[in-house]
Amino acid sequence: MDESDGYYEGATKKILVNVYERNAEARKKCIEFHHCQCVVCNFDFEKIYGSIGKEYIHVHHVIPLAEIKQEYEVNPIKDLIPVCPNCHAMIHKAQPALTVKQLKKRIN
Repeated sequence: MDESDGYYEGATKKILVNVYERNAEARKKCIEFHHCQCVVCNFDFEKIYGSIGKEYIHVHHVIPLAEIKQEYEVNPIKDLIPVCPNCHAMIHKAQPALTVKQLKKRIN
């Protein structure tokens, strides 16, 4: 491959996707209970990045919304868990999604 071969990015295209609505209050209650530390790897953004990382964490549905496929009443303590973006990506990389226990086993 020649380095002069062109690689282009940035073109736009329209796509149609399903978006599952999230409840901001449920997220808040999840974080109040579990705190902003990844339940898989214990990463804490504020400890590493200081004030810019304060209160930053992904919130994962224990049963992914795409699997539930309908609106349901979420329990923020039992149904939601805080995970760092890396662990969140690895959970969803597998099909079906990995459980926290399965992912912890892979990294320990």
